[in-house]
Amino acid sequence: MRFLILGGTAWLGSTIATTAMHHGHKVTCLARGESGNAPAGIRFVRGDRDQAGAYAEVAAEDWDVVVDVSRQPGQVTSAVAALGARAASYTFVSSGNVYADTAVPGQDESAERVGAQGGDVMESMETYGEAKVACEDRLLAGFGADRSLIVRSGLIGGPGDVSDRSGYWPLRFSEPAGADGSVLVPDVPGLLVQVIDVRDLAEWIVDAAEDRTAGVFNATGETVSLAEHLAVARRVAGHTGPVVGADARWLLDHEVGPWSGPRSLPLWLPLPDYAGFNARDSGAARAAGLVTRPLAETLADTLRWERLRVPQGPRRAGLSDADEVALLAARAAG
Repeated sequence: MRFLILGGTAWLGSTIATTAMHHGHKVTCLARGESGNAPAGIRFVRGDRDQAGAYAEVAAEDWDVVVDVSRQPGQVTSAVAALGARAASYTFVSSGNVYADTAVPGQDESAERVGAQGGDVMESMETYGEAKVACEDRLLAGFGADRSLIVRSGLIGGPGDVSDRSGYWPLRFSEPAGADGSVLVPDVPGLLVQVIDVRDLAEWIVDAAEDRTAGVFNATGETVSLAEHLAVARRVAGHTGPVVGADARWLLDHEVGPWSGPRSLPLWLPLPDYAGFNARDSGAARAAGLVTRPLAETLADTLRWERLRVPQGPRRAGLSDADEVALLAARAAG
């Protein structure tokens, strides 16, 4: 098959491109190249999707599948217009952020979405979900439901995760900041989490393209409690020191944020408002062939990658060593 990856030089797109190549397909990546080059052995076409003529070279060819990870509605509009007559199918990687209700766990693809963004450009991450909805709608309007695969991905993790959300916990348990090996964790009973390994997501996207799968699917990792996720991270790291729990109120009072960003604890989300944010039903995707590896394998591989990583600037999620030590001292002081 002939794959056209719109992007393909950053983490997910590159993994999809490499996976398709390993399946024996002919792969082309169209991108600006600012995130790097296409993987070795893959054709690279340089193009800025925000500029006229970006698709000129690839629009002169036929494609079995186009894969798009954009968050910009205008880019999807221009791609659909340029490639609609030359591509048999179009896979769009969307997000669970499209859903309006974040409080109820276990919702499937029929759940109500947020409203679509009206413009072509997502100005900030505050409208990420609305922009992805607009991208979905514009794809379906141009390609139709029978030629479109919309993958509403959950939180993606694994080796290469520069968001720090899947790598923070195994690395922190591996390298505690506390002198006695203590690690501060959120104590949030009932919170569910899902992390899908980037390699499993890419594998299913390629498999689905081969099978001509169409439709809308949630694609998430196995649903586990946050406590279980932390226990797995601790086990793969070989941590034997104290685990110091702090409830949501204490963390917020001490200016620790949830989910991501500076001075945060990844994967923690406030309850009850976000009980379903990272706990969607992916039964339809699993029935359509999605297979996910054990969480322990994902976290162990991510830890190996983290130990070799040279971070560029501040990390995007988690606590610095200094913050961790100060918070542990505050916790010990009651």
